[in-house]
Amino acid sequence: MARKIIWSRNAIRDKIQILDYWYNRIGTKTYSKKLDKAFRTAVKNLKDYPFLGKKMEESDMGYIVKEHHLILYSVGENEIMILHIWDSRRNPEDFRIEE
Repeated sequence: MARKIIWSRNAIRDKIQILDYWYNRIGTKTYSKKLDKAFRTAVKNLKDYPFLGKKMEESDMGYIVKEHHLILYSVGENEIMILHIWDSRRNPEDFRIEE
């Protein structure tokens, strides 16, 4: 059974910050649009295959990798919650998971 996808506020904020960063860095929306489509496709795949990604150690969360980004999620009985999108090139000590 396909589960409903729910984007958390944190995940939406993360995605907007990432797409804005690339828009400001490059000066066009071309790469931001490509990256947004890649995120949406990866999340859409989770809908049908919720255990597609890898499980995080000592957590019930999973993640999938798209480009240089980790898409963190949790699987419920009827839903998949997208928790965060993290650029893996950033300092890992700055990463804080907020549910």
